[in-house]
Amino acid sequence: MKRNLFIILCCTVSTMLSAQHQDCRLWYDKPAKDWNEALPVGNGRLGAMVYGDYRRETIQLNEESLWAGAKSDANAESAAKLPEIQQLLLNGEIGKAVELSEKYMKSDPLRIRSYQSFGNIYIDLLTGSVNPAVSGYKRELDLETGITSVSYALSQVTYKREVFVSAENDVVVIRLSADRPGALTFRLHYDREQDATAYPVSANELEIKGQIVDLPEAETGAIGPHMRFAGRIAGFHKGGQLMTLNNGFYVEKADEVVFFLTAATDYNLSQLDVDREINPSETCQRILARLGKDSYEKIKQTHITEHSSLFNRVTFNMGESSVLPTDRRLERVKNGETDLSLITLYFQYGRYLLMNSSRTPGVLPANLQGLWNEDMYAAWSSDFHTNINIQMNYWPAEVCNLSETVEPFSNFINALRVPGRVTARKTYNAKGWTMNHLTDPFGRTAIADGVGWGTFPIAGAWLVLHQWEHFLFSNDKEYLKNEAYPAMMEAAEFIMDYLVEDKNGYLVTAPSNSPENRYKLPNGEHYMLTYGATMDIEIIYELFNACLKAGKVIGSDPKTDKQLSATLRKLPPIRVSKRYQTIQEWIEDYEEVEPGHRHISHLFGLYPGTSINSNKKELYEAARKTIERRRFYNENESNRQGSYTGWSRAWMINFYARLQDGEEAGNNVQMLLSKTTQNNLFNIHPPFQIDGNFGGTAGIAEMLLQSHNGEIHLLPALPACWKTGEIRGLRARGGYTVDMQWKEGKLVSARIYSDKPQKVSVRYGDKVKKLQVADGTNVIMN
Repeated sequence: MKRNLFIILCCTVSTMLSAQHQDCRLWYDKPAKDWNEALPVGNGRLGAMVYGDYRRETIQLNEESLWAGAKSDANAESAAKLPEIQQLLLNGEIGKAVELSEKYMKSDPLRIRSYQSFGNIYIDLLTGSVNPAVSGYKRELDLETGITSVSYALSQVTYKREVFVSAENDVVVIRLSADRPGALTFRLHYDREQDATAYPVSANELEIKGQIVDLPEAETGAIGPHMRFAGRIAGFHKGGQLMTLNNGFYVEKADEVVFFLTAATDYNLSQLDVDREINPSETCQRILARLGKDSYEKIKQTHITEHSSLFNRVTFNMGESSVLPTDRRLERVKNGETDLSLITLYFQYGRYLLMNSSRTPGVLPANLQGLWNEDMYAAWSSDFHTNINIQMNYWPAEVCNLSETVEPFSNFINALRVPGRVTARKTYNAKGWTMNHLTDPFGRTAIADGVGWGTFPIAGAWLVLHQWEHFLFSNDKEYLKNEAYPAMMEAAEFIMDYLVEDKNGYLVTAPSNSPENRYKLPNGEHYMLTYGATMDIEIIYELFNACLKAGKVIGSDPKTDKQLSATLRKLPPIRVSKRYQTIQEWIEDYEEVEPGHRHISHLFGLYPGTSINSNKKELYEAARKTIERRRFYNENESNRQGSYTGWSRAWMINFYARLQDGEEAGNNVQMLLSKTTQNNLFNIHPPFQIDGNFGGTAGIAEMLLQSHNGEIHLLPALPACWKTGEIRGLRARGGYTVDMQWKEGKLVSARIYSDKPQKVSVRYGDKVKKLQVADGTNVIMN
């Protein structure tokens, strides 16, 4: 039955479900037993993980720029050898090409060092007995306010703690209170595993000073004293007494105590390096001095106002919240139950994590763990992985109405262009700028970790597509002209210089790889290095078309446009495997070493790209079969080659959303929760990687709204079990904001707002209509 679409002149807002019912609290009836159960707060620069124990509170701290390592030019000067390597690849002499690449393209140092924890705050609380009788315990994180709290009763006294990180004041705020005067006696102290000391500087202030000392470690570069860092904690009390002592505070018989903590390093983004002109201790003093005599309540209310102004742009409800603690709800999902309100909570949690790991006052983008990392030697160094992970971090940014979170990412991309030009010239004998599969705050753009893994010179082209997306959602022409377009064109310049012609007359990348996957030659040899990997071609197609479109907006050089168009015509087509009817991952129809590999790079064109879409039936169906083949090797218990991880499951949600398959998209949401989500709703690779959270949130949004094909598509992939719901505030390309309500699986009402009066095509089901949209055009599709 065809659905009809028509406009009504007015729409009663009361027909929408009330936004107050949305589930926005994580809560638990026991303390966190480890870091993976603690609750995160942050402001884009400072982060904290709060455990909530009533005997010893632990608050683990992060400052976004606290990294081991040092800036270096790690580039291999392989430009002179590149033509020979390229020719060997084109001739099919892969072994010789790999041998030559390992000899001449390997960077030095080969690896980077890690993002580090700032340390821990411990609060040892007087309980009166070894096993105190605690009642009414509750630990929660309120996503709308950005405050985590703990409350419990002990010996007829009710205790409460609140922790939040203020973006306005740039401090971590810790408040302890009790409902009986003089009930607070405790010790608070700071500790870090290495390289830091804390000491009193006044009766109520503690200073932390440190400097990372890098010891010898294989292939990680310079040793010695590197980044300097500092912190400062000020304590204020009502009743009783407070004093600084050794590395902490001692509080006795107080009614209420508030601590303000801040931290800083001598990192300078503009230099992608430490800057000895920056004194992190003085930075901390200035931040605390700005607090003046503001009360806790005023600082708290300022924080709530600022935080909620971002968070509450989107509301989402699919039913009443459960009365159970979050961990028990998750356990039920793991046992096969469906909890629609937990899905909306997970969606909003992703938005919460993004806005608190990537925004002012922070200057760096979200890393592999966003902002939150307890280790000195983190998994994968908690780096900025550019072969999908940092990109996935920002998939929800625009559609989920958090455009500001892209600013640190965009600024970082533009900063990377400087070292990226060196890599383009020295390693690849090309103009423009490029980088490879990972980076760090010191601007690493050279090949890292190994030639097979690390050769990914198309990474820069993928990164700048996020700048193009930022323009598509915002319509900010000044941003396009001054920031996005120059970075896009310089990335395109590199590609045009880097491409070589193959035996069939196509322009291809060489060397190349399909991130982290391997192929098998007929003789049984396994390789990663290749030429013309499908993902490369799809990214180039996306970038060059974006450059041409951007040029029309701001005015471009006709000669450059002609070169872009000519290059596009000579790119190889996306191929379908004759053996499996799937999208070929490589330019040759190689066998995969791991048919269930976590990276599904050759479907970039389906998501986040646009070259595989419903208008290209053969590719569209081949993409579906590609996923089915991956799933077989991941879900067939008799085959152990499958390797689903949190972030790859999240990617699956987005794939199925683009295939308009709501049932499979919904199934993958369920599996994301049941198989790779921890009690604090952090997603795991394993271990914890935040891209699974961000990719999951993006996927849920993509199920409800799409706008990549030049139209606003309402509810393109709604699962049958998501029967009734409402979402407000999603963004669509072109500068639109969309509110929707559905009941029994059918759209009941929709309202579309535009940043400016303009025409737009709106799709629901198989019906499309063009509308003139202004400030709140109401639409109903039946």
